[in-house]
Amino acid sequence: MSFDKEKMLQLCNDWSKNTLMRTLEIEYIDAGEGFLTAKMPVNSRVHQPMGLLHGGASVALAESVGSAASMMFVNSEKQEVRGIEISANHLRSKREGIIYGTARIIHKGRSIHLWEIKITDENDKLISLCKLTNMILPRR
Repeated sequence: MSFDKEKMLQLCNDWSKNTLMRTLEIEYIDAGEGFLTAKMPVNSRVHQPMGLLHGGASVALAESVGSAASMMFVNSEKQEVRGIEISANHLRSKREGIIYGTARIIHKGRSIHLWEIKITDENDKLISLCKLTNMILPRR
């Protein structure tokens, strides 16, 4: 079975309707074998009080893209994805513009997926480095 990039991106963006991803204006923009990329605008909606990108917004982007990426490897009619642990190192601040989250698979087991998510800006500068563990469960 071949990977259909456009179908995957459409599916991810459709799943986002009426969710936090839509509130944060997260849009899935690129996918391939073992990776998924989304973008999110940085503006006052995702700032902390000092006018900088809130670390929680970066983590929300990371978990959103990493969880959606696990869906590339499961049968969505029979399985569900749950994020069970996430860690983040915030390395650079950002006031405005666009950030990109790219999830790359580190470990793909039957019940656990481990992802590295790099959050970068328009100039490919690393903003945050995250690690996400997803559990794969039977659909209820």
